[in-house]
Amino acid sequence: MVHDLAQMWPAPATPKPIVVIGAGGIVRDAHLPAYEKAGFTVIGVTDPDQDRAQSLARDWDIPNIHPTVADAAATFGTDVVYDIATPPHVITAILPDLPDRAAVLIQKPMGADQDQARQIRDICRDKQLKAAVNFQLRFSPMMMATKNAIDKGMIGRLLDIEVHLNIFTPWHIFPFLIPMERVEIAVHSIHYLDTIRALAGNPIGVFARSMADPRAEEFAQTRTSVILDYDEPLRALMSINHNHQGGRDFQSAWFRIEGSEGAMMVKLGVCFDYPNGEADELWHCPNGGKWQQIPLEGSWFIDAFMGTMRNVQRFDAGEDESLYASVEDAYQTMALVEACFVATGTPSTPLQLD
Repeated sequence: MVHDLAQMWPAPATPKPIVVIGAGGIVRDAHLPAYEKAGFTVIGVTDPDQDRAQSLARDWDIPNIHPTVADAAATFGTDVVYDIATPPHVITAILPDLPDRAAVLIQKPMGADQDQARQIRDICRDKQLKAAVNFQLRFSPMMMATKNAIDKGMIGRLLDIEVHLNIFTPWHIFPFLIPMERVEIAVHSIHYLDTIRALAGNPIGVFARSMADPRAEEFAQTRTSVILDYDEPLRALMSINHNHQGGRDFQSAWFRIEGSEGAMMVKLGVCFDYPNGEADELWHCPNGGKWQQIPLEGSWFIDAFMGTMRNVQRFDAGEDESLYASVEDAYQTMALVEACFVATGTPSTPLQLD
């Protein structure tokens, strides 16, 4: 049964070409390799830095370089899918230039905060955009299989979801994060919060703390604790430390998911020795049985990036009834992220020692 779990989003029958908005590192390292693997055609690119756009076009044989988003939209209309891979704070300036009813994939996060996420949602509604947000972890083979196993009842009723990271992340390779007031949850743990939502739905509320570490003192936060408040019997929590100095032996980056009939463990391979990474892993154990490793058809990077685009393409063509990471759904993840940041400033219950 474990070998029958769906791991990959199905491909569209007749995909549209893609115009990439933004020519940064995530496009080079993930979007374009994934699209090449999936057999998608990237027909155009635009970026305010024309040298960077030209370099990307040259390296990836992209035939059209557009000076602006409006120029790309005037050229292709709704005959392409627009892949927005830009900093979150500029998304609201890009969306109005796209054609009404266009198919759009927006890189996560959905704006810098919930206010921007609300603006993005409203623009997408007004323009009737077929828009999704690139929350790729839920599309990874390991998480697709995990959700499929839960939906099939393989582990029974959900009882426990724990995300535990104790790793060393080289934060110095992300200098753009240094001036940001919101770091760890906003750019990293947002993936885990989104995936927990995909598996278990929205919590009632959250308890949270996110803090700096003297070993990475330039960054506002690199450690996070979150308890997600669900109706019983589900308990869900995250314990995240990016500053472990003890070497590989006791590092960890796992989802532990337990139910009334069994359990699953998901190894987040990309988190180890970042950015080199290790292989993802997925394990299943029925109650009273033995742990069995489920072979994976791919990895979070880059295969999950195929899934997000495939879903947008299929929804645009009428092959999928819904977008798995629609703007409407992604807004709820942004609301959860906002709640976590608000919770970090909420006083704890003091001890009564008298």
